Amino acid sequence: METESWDDIRAALAVARCGTVSGAAHLLDVHHATVIRRIDALEARLGARLFQRHSRGYSLTEAGRLLLDAASAAEARFAQMAARITGTGDRIEGEITVTSLMGLSELVMPRLVPLLRQHPGLRLNYTTDTRLFRLDAGEAHVAIRAGAKPVEPDYVVSPWVRVPETLYGSADYLRQHGPVEDLSTHRFVLPGAESRPAPHMRWLAEQLPQASVVMASNDSSARLEAIRAGLGLGWLLPADAGEMIAVMSLPEWESQLWLVSHVDLHRSPKVQAVLRALRETG
Repeated sequence: METESWDDIRAALAVARCGTVSGAAHLLDVHHATVIRRIDALEARLGARLFQRHSRGYSLTEAGRLLLDAASAAEARFAQMAARITGTGDRIEGEITVTSLMGLSELVMPRLVPLLRQHPGLRLNYTTDTRLFRLDAGEAHVAIRAGAKPVEPDYVVSPWVRVPETLYGSADYLRQHGPVEDLSTHRFVLPGAESRPAPHMRWLAEQLPQASVVMASNDSSARLEAIRAGLGLGWLLPADAGEMIAVMSLPEWESQLWLVSHVDLHRSPKVQAVLRALRETG
C-alpha cells in the first residue's frame, strides 16, 4: 500500500473514532484541512461516500463501516507485528508496556523501579484502565489481571499475588451509624459496573442484594473522598485508607491477580525481566 493511501485511511479511522474532523486533527496532530483533504481523496479513490456530513460531525455510511472494519484489523495486525519486532532484542532496553488494574501501583512500582534503575535503556509505559488490553494486538507486553484465570489460547498465564479486600469507614461515619455488626444496616460507596465480577462485589450482591448504596463510581479518588467524608463504607487498599478504620475483611473477598504475556513475546529478555521483577517480593 502506498504511504499516501495509508495516511488517507488513518485520517478516515480517526474521524470515525472521534466523530469530528477537529477531534481527528487533534489526534493525528495535523491541521483540520489536511484531514478533510485526505477524506475527500479517499472517497474519490474508492468512488463511494464514507461519511454522512451533518452539523454535529461525521457519521459512517455502510461503505465507511466496511472500511473501518478492514482498516482496524490491518492496524491491529501491524501493531502486533511491531510489538513482536521490538520484543526480539537480546538486550533489556527499549519500550515495554505493562497494563494493570487501577489502584495496584503500591504493589507494582516497588518491584519495577529497581529494574528500571538496573537497565537505564528500558522505558516503561505503565497503563491502568478498566478495559482489558489485547496482547495479541500488540497493545501491551505484560498484563496484570484479576478474577478468573485468563483462557486466551495464545496467552501465557501465571498466578501472581492474592490481594485482600478490606471494608473501611471513617470515624465520623462509625460514630453516626454505630459498629459494623450487621451490614444490612449500613450504607456503601461502591465501584462502578466494571467491578461487578470482583469477589467482594459478587459477595455483596449475593448476601445483600438490597444493600443501601449511596454512591457508585469508577473513579477511585472520588470513592475515597466519599468514604473519607462519611457517606458510607467502602473497600479500599491499605495504602489508600490513611486514617480510615478497617471494619471487616473476609477470606472470600480476596482477589487473585495474574501475570499475562503473549506466547510470541513471552521469552523475550525484557518481558522475562519484567516478569521476574514482578515476582520479587516488594
